[in-house]
Amino acid sequence: MSSLIEQATRRLEQLRQAGVILNTSASEDSKIYISNKSNIDIPSTVLDDRISEKNIKLPTFSRKVELDLDALAVAGIVSPNAPRSQIADQYRVIKRPLISNAMGKGPSPIENGNLIMVTSALAGEGKSFSAINLAMSIATELDNTVMLVDADVARPSVLRMLGLPASPGLLDLLVGDVDDLSSVLLRTNIDKLTLLPSGTPHLRATELLASDAMSQLIRNIADRYSDRIIIFDSPPLLLTTESRVLATHMGQIVMVVHAEKTLQIDIQHALSSIEACPVKLMVLNQAKNGVQGGYGGYGYGYGYEQ
Repeated sequence: MSSLIEQATRRLEQLRQAGVILNTSASEDSKIYISNKSNIDIPSTVLDDRISEKNIKLPTFSRKVELDLDALAVAGIVSPNAPRSQIADQYRVIKRPLISNAMGKGPSPIENGNLIMVTSALAGEGKSFSAINLAMSIATELDNTVMLVDADVARPSVLRMLGLPASPGLLDLLVGDVDDLSSVLLRTNIDKLTLLPSGTPHLRATELLASDAMSQLIRNIADRYSDRIIIFDSPPLLLTTESRVLATHMGQIVMVVHAEKTLQIDIQHALSSIEACPVKLMVLNQAKNGVQGGYGGYGYGYGYEQ
């Protein structure tokens, strides 16, 4: 009997620490008051029976995942733990104007400046690698937090490249299988980096990117996380029309170009499809500059249109 009492006491204390206050009087009118003043995760085993009986929902919390930072550094991905490198320095330069625009410190105000799409003309140009590195680099900033969204739903690769298993995410939100964005976000051991996976595969995955549900989700993310930089790893521009629809919601676009591989005509067609976006930055991947490693060097160019 004493152990049961001790377990109940511990459960009540965990709920109180999480901001759940229980009125424990014996009256039938006893109420459960819930406040969201804590960031403490509430395991399902902690939930009091009285909460489920009264159909009270506790606030949902994102799940914590651990990134192997040493392995990522070996793979050429920017990591807070890695020594200074040329690729890290290059991404410092690339991110600076993007952050400035996102925070409203650019040449002029940009609508949805904190929504940044990383894309390419065709597949295999290194856009996902660039999206991850850009997010990781921004996450090392003292004053900025970042969410990385794997919106390349037909060929998702963000979780795989980060060494994480598949997880519910964007598609589950779009088809309505998940209602709460927080429940599918992944918090990482990099304090300022959060992930939104592509989610459960769907036969009409790319079409969902152009749906009203996606437009509404982007608006919700922009409003809910207005102080956060949101990076979308998008499908290539010339392979799906949906990526062009996604681009219309963005304030800034980073287009990755594979050096000595991407044809100039493809670059021109890709750029013409995102003319409406005021800010476009181009990153040259696999440039031959003698840098060792799988991806070689990066060049960059910055364009701003009124």
